[in-house]
Amino acid sequence: MAIQELARALHLTNTTFYIVLFAVLIIVSLLVGFVLNRIFHYWTKRLPEGVGKLFFSLLESLPMPLLVIAGLYVGLESLPLPARLDYLGSKLSLALTILVMVYFPAKVVVLGLRRAGQRDPRLLRITQPAALVVRILFAILGTIIFLDNIGVTLTAVWTTLGVGSVAVALALQETLSNFFSGLYLLADGPIGPNDYIKLDSNQEGQVLRIGWRSTTLLTLSNNYVVIPNSTLAKAIITNFSAPEQRTGCSVNVAVAFGTDPRAVEKALLESARDAIRDGLDGLLDLPEPSVSFIPGFGDWSLNFSLNVQVRQYTDQFRVQSELRKRIIGKLPAAGIEMPFPTRTLVLDESARNLLSGGQKT
Repeated sequence: MAIQELARALHLTNTTFYIVLFAVLIIVSLLVGFVLNRIFHYWTKRLPEGVGKLFFSLLESLPMPLLVIAGLYVGLESLPLPARLDYLGSKLSLALTILVMVYFPAKVVVLGLRRAGQRDPRLLRITQPAALVVRILFAILGTIIFLDNIGVTLTAVWTTLGVGSVAVALALQETLSNFFSGLYLLADGPIGPNDYIKLDSNQEGQVLRIGWRSTTLLTLSNNYVVIPNSTLAKAIITNFSAPEQRTGCSVNVAVAFGTDPRAVEKALLESARDAIRDGLDGLLDLPEPSVSFIPGFGDWSLNFSLNVQVRQYTDQFRVQSELRKRIIGKLPAAGIEMPFPTRTLVLDESARNLLSGGQKT
Protein backbone atom coordinates (compact mmCIF):
# COMPACT_ATOMS: atom_id res chain seq x y z
CA MET A 1 0.00 0.00 0.00
CA ALA A 2 1.07 3.58 -0.67
CA ILE A 3 0.84 4.56 3.02
CA GLN A 4 3.04 1.64 4.10
CA GLU A 5 5.59 2.43 1.36
CA LEU A 6 5.68 6.07 2.51
CA ALA A 7 6.28 4.88 6.09
CA ARG A 8 9.20 2.69 4.97
CA ALA A 9 10.60 5.62 2.96
CA LEU A 10 10.56 7.76 6.11
CA HIS A 11 12.09 4.92 8.12
CA LEU A 12 9.07 4.76 10.44
CA THR A 13 7.10 1.79 11.63
CA ASN A 14 3.51 1.58 10.45
CA THR A 15 2.14 2.28 13.94
CA THR A 16 4.34 5.33 14.43
CA PHE A 17 3.44 6.62 10.98
CA TYR A 18 -0.31 6.24 11.67
CA ILE A 19 0.09 8.11 14.92
CA VAL A 20 1.95 10.92 13.13
CA LEU A 21 -0.77 11.11 10.47
CA PHE A 22 -3.42 11.23 13.17
CA ALA A 23 -1.59 14.05 14.96
CA VAL A 24 -1.15 16.00 11.70
CA LEU A 25 -4.85 15.60 10.97
CA ILE A 26 -5.76 17.04 14.39
CA ILE A 27 -3.26 19.90 14.04
CA VAL A 28 -4.62 20.82 10.59
CA SER A 29 -8.16 20.75 12.01
CA LEU A 30 -7.07 23.09 14.82
CA LEU A 31 -5.36 25.50 12.41
CA VAL A 32 -8.31 25.66 10.02
CA GLY A 33 -10.68 26.07 12.95
CA PHE A 34 -8.54 28.89 14.34
CA VAL A 35 -8.54 30.72 10.99
CA LEU A 36 -12.33 30.42 10.68
CA ASN A 37 -12.70 31.59 14.29
CA ARG A 38 -10.68 34.74 13.52
CA ILE A 39 -12.75 35.41 10.38
CA PHE A 40 -16.03 35.10 12.26
CA HIS A 41 -14.63 37.22 15.11
CA TYR A 42 -13.68 39.94 12.63
CA TRP A 43 -17.19 40.12 11.22
CA THR A 44 -18.71 40.00 14.71
CA LYS A 45 -16.77 43.13 15.68
CA ARG A 46 -17.38 44.91 12.38
CA LEU A 47 -21.12 44.37 11.91
CA PRO A 48 -23.64 46.66 13.65
CA GLU A 49 -26.08 45.34 16.23
CA GLY A 50 -28.61 43.06 14.57
CA VAL A 51 -29.26 39.59 13.23
CA GLY A 52 -25.95 39.46 11.32
CA LYS A 53 -23.88 40.26 14.40
CA LEU A 54 -25.81 37.70 16.43
CA PHE A 55 -25.31 35.04 13.71
CA PHE A 56 -21.53 35.49 13.57
CA SER A 57 -21.35 35.65 17.37
CA LEU A 58 -22.96 32.20 17.52
CA LEU A 59 -20.63 30.78 14.83
CA GLU A 60 -17.48 32.33 16.27
CA SER A 61 -16.64 29.53 18.72
CA LEU A 62 -17.93 26.55 16.74
CA PRO A 63 -15.41 25.93 13.88
CA MET A 64 -12.55 24.69 16.05
CA PRO A 65 -14.42 22.00 18.05
CA LEU A 66 -16.43 20.92 15.00
CA LEU A 67 -13.33 20.51 12.81
CA VAL A 68 -11.47 18.66 15.58
CA ILE A 69 -14.44 16.29 15.89
CA ALA A 70 -14.36 15.78 12.12
CA GLY A 71 -10.60 15.17 12.21
CA LEU A 72 -10.97 12.65 15.05
CA TYR A 73 -13.74 10.83 13.19
CA VAL A 74 -11.76 10.62 9.95
CA GLY A 75 -8.61 9.46 11.73
CA LEU A 76 -10.38 6.85 13.85
CA GLU A 77 -12.30 5.47 10.89
CA SER A 78 -9.49 5.41 8.30
CA LEU A 79 -6.32 4.71 10.30
CA PRO A 80 -5.54 1.42 12.09
CA LEU A 81 -4.45 3.06 15.32
CA PRO A 82 -3.33 1.26 18.50
CA ALA A 83 -6.22 0.18 20.73
CA ARG A 84 -5.30 2.58 23.53
CA LEU A 85 -5.07 5.57 21.17
CA ASP A 86 -8.29 4.53 19.46
CA TYR A 87 -10.04 4.40 22.86
CA LEU A 88 -8.72 7.81 23.89
CA GLY A 89 -9.66 9.31 20.54
CA SER A 90 -13.22 8.00 20.73
CA LYS A 91 -13.68 9.37 24.26
CA LEU A 92 -12.25 12.72 23.20
CA SER A 93 -14.61 12.78 20.23
CA LEU A 94 -17.54 12.02 22.55
CA ALA A 95 -16.51 14.76 24.98
CA LEU A 96 -16.19 17.34 22.19
CA THR A 97 -19.55 16.35 20.73
CA ILE A 98 -21.24 16.79 24.11
CA LEU A 99 -19.40 20.09 24.54
CA VAL A 100 -20.79 21.43 21.25
CA MET A 101 -24.29 20.14 22.03
CA VAL A 102 -24.28 21.88 25.42
CA TYR A 103 -22.28 24.98 24.51
CA PHE A 104 -24.39 26.09 21.56
CA PRO A 105 -27.74 26.48 23.43
CA ALA A 106 -25.89 28.06 26.36
CA LYS A 107 -24.33 30.55 23.95
CA VAL A 108 -27.77 31.40 22.55
CA VAL A 109 -29.15 32.09 26.04
CA VAL A 110 -26.09 34.15 27.08
CA LEU A 111 -26.24 36.27 23.93
CA GLY A 112 -29.95 36.86 24.51
CA LEU A 113 -29.23 38.04 28.07
CA ARG A 114 -26.40 40.24 26.82
CA ARG A 115 -28.63 41.89 24.21
CA ALA A 116 -31.29 42.50 26.87
CA GLY A 117 -28.66 44.20 29.04
CA GLN A 118 -27.53 46.38 26.12
CA ARG A 119 -31.10 47.49 25.39
CA ASP A 120 -31.78 48.35 29.05
CA PRO A 121 -28.64 49.12 31.12
CA ARG A 122 -30.68 48.72 34.32
CA LEU A 123 -30.83 44.97 33.63
CA LEU A 124 -27.04 44.57 33.52
CA ARG A 125 -26.89 43.81 37.24
CA ILE A 126 -29.16 40.81 36.71
CA THR A 127 -28.18 39.67 33.20
CA GLN A 128 -24.47 39.37 34.03
CA PRO A 129 -24.87 36.99 37.00
CA ALA A 130 -27.69 35.21 35.17
CA ALA A 131 -25.31 34.52 32.28
CA LEU A 132 -22.81 33.02 34.73
CA VAL A 133 -25.52 30.81 36.24
CA VAL A 134 -26.56 29.63 32.76
CA ARG A 135 -22.96 28.65 31.92
CA ILE A 136 -22.60 26.74 35.19
CA LEU A 137 -25.89 24.87 34.71
CA PHE A 138 -25.05 23.84 31.14
CA ALA A 139 -21.54 22.81 32.23
CA ILE A 140 -23.04 20.58 34.93
CA LEU A 141 -25.50 19.13 32.38
CA GLY A 142 -22.68 18.38 29.95
CA THR A 143 -20.60 16.72 32.69
CA ILE A 144 -23.53 14.53 33.71
CA ILE A 145 -24.17 13.45 30.10
CA PHE A 146 -20.48 12.66 29.58
CA LEU A 147 -20.17 10.63 32.80
CA ASP A 148 -23.34 8.72 31.96
CA ASN A 149 -22.00 7.86 28.49
CA ILE A 150 -18.71 6.51 29.83
CA GLY A 151 -20.55 4.28 32.30
CA VAL A 152 -20.18 6.22 35.57
CA THR A 153 -23.18 5.52 37.85
CA LEU A 154 -24.67 8.71 39.27
CA THR A 155 -27.32 7.23 41.57
CA ALA A 156 -25.29 7.88 44.73
CA VAL A 157 -24.47 11.38 43.54
CA TRP A 158 -28.15 12.20 42.95
CA THR A 159 -29.11 10.86 46.38
CA THR A 160 -26.43 12.92 48.09
CA LEU A 161 -27.35 16.04 46.14
CA GLY A 162 -31.05 15.59 46.94
CA VAL A 163 -30.53 15.29 50.68
CA GLY A 164 -27.91 18.04 50.71
CA SER A 165 -30.05 20.47 48.70
CA VAL A 166 -32.97 20.08 51.14
CA ALA A 167 -30.67 20.73 54.10
CA VAL A 168 -29.09 23.75 52.42
CA ALA A 169 -32.50 25.16 51.40
CA LEU A 170 -33.78 24.95 54.99
CA ALA A 171 -30.62 26.47 56.43
CA LEU A 172 -30.54 29.32 53.90
CA GLN A 173 -34.27 29.98 53.70
CA GLU A 174 -34.04 33.67 54.65
CA THR A 175 -30.94 34.21 52.53
CA LEU A 176 -32.57 32.63 49.48
CA SER A 177 -35.73 34.66 50.06
CA ASN A 178 -33.71 37.88 50.07
CA PHE A 179 -31.70 36.71 47.04
CA PHE A 180 -34.76 36.03 44.86
CA SER A 181 -36.44 39.21 46.10
CA GLY A 182 -33.33 41.09 44.98
CA LEU A 183 -33.64 39.48 41.53
CA TYR A 184 -37.28 40.61 41.40
CA LEU A 185 -36.37 44.19 42.33
CA LEU A 186 -33.63 44.30 39.69
CA ALA A 187 -35.78 42.73 36.97
CA ASP A 188 -39.09 44.51 37.64
CA GLY A 189 -37.42 47.84 38.37
CA PRO A 190 -39.90 49.52 40.77
CA ILE A 191 -36.94 51.41 42.19
CA GLY A 192 -33.41 52.17 41.03
CA PRO A 193 -30.19 53.73 42.30
CA ASN A 194 -30.55 57.43 43.27
CA ASP A 195 -34.35 57.19 43.52
CA TYR A 196 -35.89 58.79 46.61
CA ILE A 197 -38.46 56.41 48.08
CA LYS A 198 -40.69 56.04 51.13
CA LEU A 199 -42.06 52.76 52.49
CA ASP A 200 -45.39 52.15 54.16
CA SER A 201 -43.39 51.52 57.36
CA ASN A 202 -42.21 55.19 57.13
CA GLN A 203 -38.56 54.48 56.26
CA GLU A 204 -37.46 56.84 53.51
CA GLY A 205 -34.30 57.88 51.74
CA GLN A 206 -32.29 57.82 48.54
CA VAL A 207 -31.50 54.37 47.13
CA LEU A 208 -27.74 53.86 47.17
CA ARG A 209 -27.54 50.24 46.06
CA ILE A 210 -29.70 47.16 45.53
CA GLY A 211 -27.64 44.17 46.63
CA TRP A 212 -28.33 40.45 46.61
CA ARG A 213 -29.42 40.42 50.27
CA SER A 214 -30.46 43.97 51.13
CA THR A 215 -31.08 47.46 49.80
CA THR A 216 -29.36 50.50 51.32
CA LEU A 217 -31.06 53.90 51.69
CA LEU A 218 -29.40 57.20 52.58
CA THR A 219 -31.67 59.35 54.75
CA LEU A 220 -31.81 63.15 54.80
CA SER A 221 -29.94 63.05 58.12
CA ASN A 222 -27.05 61.30 56.29
CA ASN A 223 -27.60 57.87 57.86
CA TYR A 224 -27.90 54.45 56.26
CA VAL A 225 -31.09 52.39 56.41
CA VAL A 226 -30.48 48.76 55.39
CA ILE A 227 -33.68 46.94 54.37
CA PRO A 228 -33.81 43.18 53.60
CA ASN A 229 -34.92 42.61 50.02
CA SER A 230 -37.73 40.28 51.09
CA THR A 231 -39.19 43.10 53.22
CA LEU A 232 -38.79 45.64 50.43
CA ALA A 233 -40.42 43.35 47.87
CA LYS A 234 -43.57 43.09 50.04
CA ALA A 235 -43.70 46.78 51.02
CA ILE A 236 -45.88 49.52 49.54
CA ILE A 237 -43.35 51.91 48.02
CA THR A 238 -43.80 55.55 47.05
CA ASN A 239 -41.14 56.46 44.51
CA PHE A 240 -40.74 60.25 44.46
CA SER A 241 -38.31 60.01 41.53
CA ALA A 242 -40.68 58.26 39.12
CA PRO A 243 -41.98 58.73 36.52
CA GLU A 244 -39.74 61.85 36.62
CA GLN A 245 -37.53 63.68 39.08
CA ARG A 246 -39.63 66.87 39.04
CA THR A 247 -42.28 67.04 41.75
CA GLY A 248 -44.71 69.51 43.27
CA CYS A 249 -44.84 70.97 46.76
CA SER A 250 -47.07 73.43 48.61
CA VAL A 251 -46.73 76.14 51.23
CA ASN A 252 -49.85 76.62 53.37
CA VAL A 253 -50.66 80.19 54.40
CA ALA A 254 -53.35 81.39 56.86
CA VAL A 255 -54.80 84.92 56.72
CA ALA A 256 -57.44 86.71 58.74
CA PHE A 257 -61.16 86.44 57.99
CA GLY A 258 -62.33 89.34 55.85
CA THR A 259 -59.16 89.42 53.71
CA ASP A 260 -59.69 89.75 49.94
CA PRO A 261 -58.72 86.33 48.44
CA ARG A 262 -57.53 88.03 45.24
CA ALA A 263 -55.08 90.17 47.21
CA VAL A 264 -53.75 87.04 48.95
CA GLU A 265 -53.34 85.25 45.62
CA LYS A 266 -51.46 88.21 44.13
CA ALA A 267 -49.07 88.48 47.10
CA LEU A 268 -48.28 84.77 47.15
CA LEU A 269 -47.66 84.63 43.40
CA GLU A 270 -45.35 87.64 43.63
CA SER A 271 -43.38 85.89 46.40
CA ALA A 272 -42.90 82.79 44.22
CA ARG A 273 -42.03 84.75 41.08
CA ASP A 274 -39.50 86.85 42.96
CA ALA A 275 -37.84 83.65 44.18
CA ILE A 276 -37.71 82.28 40.62
CA ARG A 277 -36.29 85.55 39.32
CA ASP A 278 -33.62 85.47 42.06
CA GLY A 279 -32.61 81.95 40.97
CA LEU A 280 -33.65 80.02 44.07
CA ASP A 281 -31.89 76.67 43.72
CA GLY A 282 -34.31 73.81 43.07
CA LEU A 283 -37.35 75.98 42.24
CA LEU A 284 -38.65 75.59 38.67
CA ASP A 285 -40.31 78.31 36.61
CA LEU A 286 -42.37 75.80 34.61
CA PRO A 287 -45.04 74.75 35.34
CA GLU A 288 -45.79 78.20 36.74
CA PRO A 289 -46.65 78.70 40.44
CA SER A 290 -50.34 78.74 41.37
CA VAL A 291 -52.46 79.59 44.38
CA SER A 292 -55.51 77.65 45.51
CA PHE A 293 -58.04 78.44 48.23
CA ILE A 294 -57.32 75.10 49.91
CA PRO A 295 -57.86 73.84 52.62
CA GLY A 296 -60.29 76.78 52.70
CA PHE A 297 -62.25 77.96 55.73
CA GLY A 298 -60.55 77.25 59.04
CA ASP A 299 -61.65 77.81 62.64
CA TRP A 300 -59.84 81.14 62.86
CA SER A 301 -58.42 81.86 59.40
CA LEU A 302 -58.74 81.59 55.64
CA ASN A 303 -56.27 78.97 54.43
CA PHE A 304 -54.49 79.14 51.06
CA SER A 305 -51.88 76.95 49.34
CA LEU A 306 -49.01 78.25 47.21
CA ASN A 307 -48.16 75.45 44.76
CA VAL A 308 -44.77 75.30 43.03
CA GLN A 309 -42.65 72.76 41.16
CA VAL A 310 -39.20 71.71 42.40
CA ARG A 311 -36.35 69.94 40.62
CA GLN A 312 -36.47 66.84 42.84
CA TYR A 313 -38.11 65.68 46.02
CA THR A 314 -35.30 66.71 48.38
CA ASP A 315 -35.29 70.29 47.03
CA GLN A 316 -38.74 71.00 48.48
CA PHE A 317 -37.49 71.57 52.03
CA ARG A 318 -35.09 74.35 51.06
CA VAL A 319 -37.62 75.89 48.66
CA GLN A 320 -40.45 75.85 51.21
CA SER A 321 -38.25 77.47 53.83
CA GLU A 322 -37.18 80.29 51.51
CA LEU A 323 -40.73 80.91 50.27
CA ARG A 324 -42.04 81.19 53.84
CA LYS A 325 -39.43 83.87 54.57
CA ARG A 326 -40.51 85.83 51.50
CA ILE A 327 -44.21 85.44 52.31
CA ILE A 328 -43.70 86.79 55.84
CA GLY A 329 -42.26 89.96 54.30
CA LYS A 330 -44.76 90.21 51.42
CA LEU A 331 -48.12 89.90 53.24
CA PRO A 332 -47.72 92.74 55.78
CA ALA A 333 -46.50 95.01 52.96
CA ALA A 334 -49.76 94.23 51.12
CA GLY A 335 -51.84 94.97 54.22
CA ILE A 336 -52.71 91.33 54.82
CA GLU A 337 -52.84 90.10 58.40
CA MET A 338 -51.57 86.67 59.43
CA PRO A 339 -53.70 86.02 62.57
CA PHE A 340 -52.86 84.16 65.73
CA PRO A 341 -55.09 81.20 66.58
CA THR A 342 -58.10 82.60 68.49
CA ARG A 343 -61.33 81.31 70.03
CA THR A 344 -64.46 83.37 70.75
CA LEU A 345 -66.51 82.14 73.72
CA VAL A 346 -70.16 83.24 74.11
CA LEU A 347 -71.32 82.86 77.73
CA ASP A 348 -74.94 82.74 78.86
CA GLU A 349 -76.20 84.77 81.83
CA SER A 350 -75.63 82.05 84.42
CA ALA A 351 -72.01 81.61 83.33
CA ARG A 352 -71.41 85.37 83.50
CA ASN A 353 -72.91 85.55 86.96
CA LEU A 354 -70.77 82.62 88.09
CA LEU A 355 -67.59 84.25 86.82
CA SER A 356 -68.52 87.62 88.40
CA GLY A 357 -69.37 86.00 91.71
CA GLY A 358 -72.95 87.25 91.63
CA GLN A 359 -74.82 83.99 91.07
CA LYS A 360 -78.42 84.17 92.31
CA THR A 361 -79.56 81.74 95.00
